[in-house]
Amino acid sequence: MVTAIVLIEAERSAIPRLGQALAGVPGVAEAYSVTGEFDFVALIRVKDHESVADVVTSHLAQLPGIVKTRTHVAFKVYSRHDLEAMFSVGLPAEERA
Repeated sequence: MVTAIVLIEAERSAIPRLGQALAGVPGVAEAYSVTGEFDFVALIRVKDHESVADVVTSHLAQLPGIVKTRTHVAFKVYSRHDLEAMFSVGLPAEERA
């Protein structure tokens, strides 16, 4: 499984409708509207690197209103939930909560 984080700059007029459109793209696991330099962040989860390229170039970049994308492929995932579970081993249940 390959995860990619795509930062998306959008035309202002497209922002109200673009979130739903992003969420509907096959391969997009989650889409967030955000503050800052970019307007949206899309998390892509697909089987291989070629699929990342396909989602970004054939689907995301074709959506009306997207001005620019910047794609970052994840090497390794760190989950706070997983770390907390790992360090709670051996603790009484009331201390794990």
